[in-house]
Order: sequence, then structure tokens, then C-alpha cells
Amino acid sequence: MLYHAYEFTHAAIAPMRQAAKLSMRMLRDPLNPFAEALPARTSAAMLEMFVSATKRYGKPEFGIETVEVDGEQIAVFEEPVIEKPFCTLLHFRRDGAAARKDPAVLIVAPMSGHFATLLRGTVQAMLKDHEVYITDWIDARDVPLSEGRFGLDDYIDYVRDFCAALHELRGERPAVMAVCQPGVPVLAAAAVMAEDRDPHRPASIVLMGSPIDTTRNPTEPNVLATTRPLSWFEKNVIVTVPFPNLGFMRRVYPGFLQLSGFMSMNLDRHVDAHMKQFQHLIQGDGESADAHNTFYDEYLAVMDMTAEFYLETIETVFQKHALPKGRMMYRGARKVRPEAITDIALMTVEGEKDDITGRGQTAAAHVLCPDLPGAMKFHWEQPEVGHYGVFNGSRFRNSIRPRIVEFLAENRGGALAARLARAAKTAPLRLVADAAPEPEASAEPRKPATPRKPRARRNES
Repeated sequence: MLYHAYEFTHAAIAPMRQAAKLSMRMLRDPLNPFAEALPARTSAAMLEMFVSATKRYGKPEFGIETVEVDGEQIAVFEEPVIEKPFCTLLHFRRDGAAARKDPAVLIVAPMSGHFATLLRGTVQAMLKDHEVYITDWIDARDVPLSEGRFGLDDYIDYVRDFCAALHELRGERPAVMAVCQPGVPVLAAAAVMAEDRDPHRPASIVLMGSPIDTTRNPTEPNVLATTRPLSWFEKNVIVTVPFPNLGFMRRVYPGFLQLSGFMSMNLDRHVDAHMKQFQHLIQGDGESADAHNTFYDEYLAVMDMTAEFYLETIETVFQKHALPKGRMMYRGARKVRPEAITDIALMTVEGEKDDITGRGQTAAAHVLCPDLPGAMKFHWEQPEVGHYGVFNGSRFRNSIRPRIVEFLAENRGGALAARLARAAKTAPLRLVADAAPEPEASAEPRKPATPRKPRARRNES
């Protein structure tokens, strides 16, 4: 009944919200002689805050219309490539840039509450040098119950299917970037494909702020997931989608409950931001007010997750730590073996001040792939950034992105893996004493060739 109560409250307050909008327009109307008076500005500001607090935030648009390539602004068009019940593989086609034959990169967006549009900045930054595809997850409340369940194994299958589709479309093994939560299913998909010697397996994967091993430096969300049994989560946060939504009767972890969790983690910061917004509105500081609205229009737009995916993620990733302990199962009968990865380059990225995914949790992926040559491993820790800064903002664009671009280029289509394999086969036949030795394969991720600040950090495990 919780979801029904939420829907009823939203509907009941709609007339008040419309009245507030009308009053706000009247107070700010240029024909109102008192529009610039302090009481009118204060009243209008209060009404706008009420409207913002009570409206429903729908899925935002990516809104990427152009990108600069080789110093020229070119048009960008969104094109769906594959449409599945729970996700659309979206391609950002750059008009006139096809002749560059840039590599493709699949960005796997998190299914953890927010829409894929949260990675708008990530997509825009990567478009300069790549053909970008992204997993545009669909709100579970909009997926009919007849489409069946969607769990962690289904997520893994979606990643595998999208890798296969990109391989067929582009003619080479794709690069995959997993942002936050999808790090575990992406690594699991890569492991399964590697063990099967699947020709569509990725050439490289980049894991960014991903909870590979949450026993390392556990954060507040990590601890919260372990303080209660799985049955508590199922009883207290799983609800049924009400009529008349398309997903009527589907069991979900609703977006509005997730949002309350997001807000409570940094409640003081959000309260302070809204107090400042109120002051900006009174003062008529439109630029600051617009910046606030832009951020919260994205932050407050949340989606429902299927109950099975949410509960399986809680249990597998945060409670049982199944992947780092070698106990993760795929389809209930097959063990996920990251050690089977031998020719899929691996890069991990962490933020020094990440309060969602603790330091070392993402880098743990390197330990799980002991047979992957050290030359194909790379770890980067970015100083002075939190979780969001790992994949967005100026430090991502100026410090993290260049290293990702370099890493993906070096491993495009599995070129480095093929070169190392050839070297390994020919090494015993070398008879020239003064020949330059091949770099020794190591289990440790390598450092950048030229040390620069901010500096890279080796995985210490």
C-alpha cells in the first residue's frame, strides 16, 4: 500500500500545485506594480519552492546536440540500436565523423536509481574520440509484468548481447566502460565470455567507482546493506506497482524510496542548497537559481528497479561478497571465474574521496584476474574527487578521460593482447643475445609511462 499512498498523495496535492503556479505567475507578472516589492518576491519564491518540492520529475533528456571533433562543431543524433524490455542500446551518432573510424565504446550506466542521463557529461566527453553507445535503462514501473523478471543474471546477459551487437556492427571487439554499480555484472560477463572464448568478448573494460570487493574500506552504504538480513529489505522496501502504470503488479524497489536514501546521506548539504536557492529567488539571481534547478532536475529524477535485481545485488555484492570470494554463480549452475580473463585489458578508476565506493574496492578487480598480463592492467586514483567526480566534472574531463582514451586506444580490438601472445610464442626461439627483452607479464596493474600529477597508484594487494 506504500506505493498506492504515494500516488494518492501526489494526485491529491496536484490542485494545490497548480494554484501555486498560477499565483507565482501573477506575482511575477511585469504588469503587477508590486512585482519587485520584497513581499511579492518572497511570496513568489516560497511558491516556487513548493512547486519544485511536490512535482514529479520525469526522465530528463540527454540533450547532446553537438560535439567538437577536430576543432569543428558537428551535430549529434540519438539512435536506438537495440530495444529490449528493460533497456535500449542508444547510439550517439556524430554527423560527418564516420570517416574518422573512431573506436566504439559501450558505456554501461548504473541501474541504481537514476536514469542513464546522469552520465550526460561522461557521454559528451567521450564523444570527442569515440563512437559512443550507452545502456538506457527503462523504469521498471513502465515494463509490463508479461515481460517477465529481470535479475542480476539478466543484466549480465544484456551486457553480453550488447557486446555481440557492437562486434557485429563495428567489426572489432568493443571497449566497455562500467560506471559504478554495473562493475560487478560487467566483470562477470567478461569472465563468462572469456571462459567460453566468445569471439564477441570485449577487448577492454574500464571499471569506474565499482563495488567489486566491498570488504575493502566499507562505506556507509556498504555497512547499511549488511546490518539487516535480506528478508528485512524484501519486507520493508519492496512494493507493488499500482494501477494504471504499465508495470502494474510488478514488484519493485521504488524510486521515491531510493531518493529518500540519497537525500538522507547528505541531508545537511541538501537543506543548505535549498535555503540558498530560496535566497537566490528572492534576490532575483536567475543564473544561480537555474544552476540549482538544472542539478536537482537530474538528481530528483529517479526510476524503479525490479525487486529481483535489487535483492540479488544486495545479497551477491554487499552481503555475500560472492565475486571476490570466488562464489558468484551465473544462472545458478555456473561459477563466475574472473581468472579466465587473459586477453581483456582491465582499467580501474577510483576517487580519493569517494564516500559510496571505498578506496581499493574497484582496484580489487586486478587481483581477481591473476593470469591477465600486467601490461594489460592499469589503475588510476584521482585525488580530491568523490564518487560523482570519477565520471563527471572538470577532473574527469581533464585528468581521467585522457588516460581512459589512451588505454582504450592501446587495447583497441585486442591489439595489445595479440601482440603479447605472439611475443610469448616467439620468445623461446630468440637467439640474438642483444635483443631487447619483452616486458615481463605481471599480475600488478602498471603505472603511467610518464609520471604526472595526479599520479597513479598501484594495486597494493
